[in-house]
Amino acid sequence: MKKILDLITDEVTKAFTDCGYDAKYGKVTLSNRPDLCEYQCNGAMAAAKEYKKAPFMIADEVAAKLAEASMFSMTESVKPGFLNLKLDEAFLASYVADMQKDEGRFGCEKAKNPKTIMIDYGGPNVAKPLHVGHLRSAIIGESIKRIGKFAGHKVIGDVHLGDWGLQMGLIITELKLRQPDLVYFDENFEGEYPKEAPFTISELEEIYPTASKKSKEDEAYKEAAMQATYELQNGRKGYQALLSHILNVSVTDLKKNYENLNVSFELWKGESDAQPYIPAMVQKMKDDGFAYVSDGALVVDVKEDTDTKEIPPCMILKSDGASLYNTTDLATIVWREEDYDPDEIIYVVDKRQELHFVQVFRCARKTGLVKPETELKFLGFGTMNGKDGKPFKTRDGGVMRLEYLVSEIDNEMLKKITENQKAKENLGISEEEAKETAKTVALAAIKYGDLSNQASKDYIFDIDRFTSFEGNTGPYILYTIVRIKSILHKYHDLGKSAEGAVITSAHSESEKNLMLEISKFNAVIDGAFADTAPHKICSYIYDLANAFNSFYHETKIMSEEDETVQKSYIRLLELTKSVLETSIDLLGFSAPERM
Repeated sequence: MKKILDLITDEVTKAFTDCGYDAKYGKVTLSNRPDLCEYQCNGAMAAAKEYKKAPFMIADEVAAKLAEASMFSMTESVKPGFLNLKLDEAFLASYVADMQKDEGRFGCEKAKNPKTIMIDYGGPNVAKPLHVGHLRSAIIGESIKRIGKFAGHKVIGDVHLGDWGLQMGLIITELKLRQPDLVYFDENFEGEYPKEAPFTISELEEIYPTASKKSKEDEAYKEAAMQATYELQNGRKGYQALLSHILNVSVTDLKKNYENLNVSFELWKGESDAQPYIPAMVQKMKDDGFAYVSDGALVVDVKEDTDTKEIPPCMILKSDGASLYNTTDLATIVWREEDYDPDEIIYVVDKRQELHFVQVFRCARKTGLVKPETELKFLGFGTMNGKDGKPFKTRDGGVMRLEYLVSEIDNEMLKKITENQKAKENLGISEEEAKETAKTVALAAIKYGDLSNQASKDYIFDIDRFTSFEGNTGPYILYTIVRIKSILHKYHDLGKSAEGAVITSAHSESEKNLMLEISKFNAVIDGAFADTAPHKICSYIYDLANAFNSFYHETKIMSEEDETVQKSYIRLLELTKSVLETSIDLLGFSAPERM
């Protein structure tokens, strides 16, 4: 289904060409003065120079031509040469009625040439709990994945676990100190290793920070951990069996925590999965003359003549032959190319890692790890800060576990919902339903609070504001959806049905404004996908919710006596609800039945 703005532009472009002017001047935009018009075209201003004619004369001619079009209720030429346009109510009603017929898509066409897109988001380290620093990557990445799938592409999300390197050696060393008799430490053991892990997730989460602290204070302990890391990476069976246990226990816990955020991954690959690809990749870089030794390390130059600042060489191996994040990320690109042949790989990571990814992307291209047409995209996100403007911390200054933050907001929402229930005694929500509703609304508060900001910008995580039922918040959006559900329930409880009815011309300015907002849906989704920008959907649904609430307050929906008009209202409400629900699903949350 063609976007409404494209239909309008087509009509205006035709008017320009019919009047003898170039088609390029017919571009239409949303009005920046909605008090004067709904759409505008400034093409006459630009055409004036080429045609050596006063812009208002050109605008007058085009406006006169457009007056014949049934699409518009107003085509006005305004000096010095603007074209102000308003849509005909019947045309607009017909457009949104067609959106409603396109159930589930609402005018959004699927990609004609679907791409395979891989999204690298998450990035947690095994043996460590998720903390607030993992929130943005998970939330933004999940939304971009959902938008891409809705647009018709094959989108694959990969958690990209940190499961390699010294942290594994530290865990093994500490475990050996505590339980030296475990078979994993017996180099002569030939049997099958136990299927049950020798630790729980809570024990594992205590072991790692203890070992990390010891390694900073005890040089011999650190040496032992480095040796354990080396032996693990070089195939020691007992250590690799321990790594499998660490992964299984960690991933089970990580999945549970990600599920609480309504975040999922198609792939649970880690840095360890890239290791088998490193030797051949490094050898090829050497053979092709890209990699050379500098100060003992193996590097590839990635600077370019157009650089305005120094871009250091991309280090492939350290002087002791150990791999780095650069190496792992490059080898990950190799296996992704081999297994999935993606058209695009998007990395959703902290924007402070930009230099790292500039080096990795340039190295991957220079050494031929990716095809020239494969797009590598860095989507760097800003910092989540506390009210003091500094990175979000616990009250005692530590990094907050993600599950604690979610629990805190759950409790805040439960408190508000309980207070709301007391204020409206007839709600009759059970304690269990109140808890489930609080979780649903809390998740909306967290996700909308994050996603409503442009990803690259820092933002203040303000629990009081995010959990408010008023203003530009997730709970406000959900409250709007619940309000629509309530009206629809009341309508159906009267034994009425609007099935088969269609949306008719608007009966008021607020109803037309609601239709205008609905009509933008397909353009917004296309724009959000093209720009990997979930905040555009947030902005849209806030405007849509406001338009609905204005219509609701000004219209007597349930007491409307004209049956046809009431049915049109109900159909419009059903469409508004569907568009809002589809939009919040793309953002990664849902609405309860009541609040």
